[in-house]
Amino acid sequence: MDILYLLIPMSALLVLLILGVFGWALHRGQFDDVEREGERILQNDTFPVDRDQASRQGPPEQ
Repeated sequence: MDILYLLIPMSALLVLLILGVFGWALHRGQFDDVEREGERILQNDTFPVDRDQASRQGPPEQ
């Protein structure tokens, strides 16, 4: 029974921490446009990922 005096405050702190991280993610815009990435896959445009791929011309290697 004594362990409840430790577990209940620790669980309340964990809930507050989780809510704080979720609020921070909302504030930073992590969930603003969640459909854009799903639609980006369906587009035909091919964009280079980094500079190494941008300098290479020609068909992709298989």
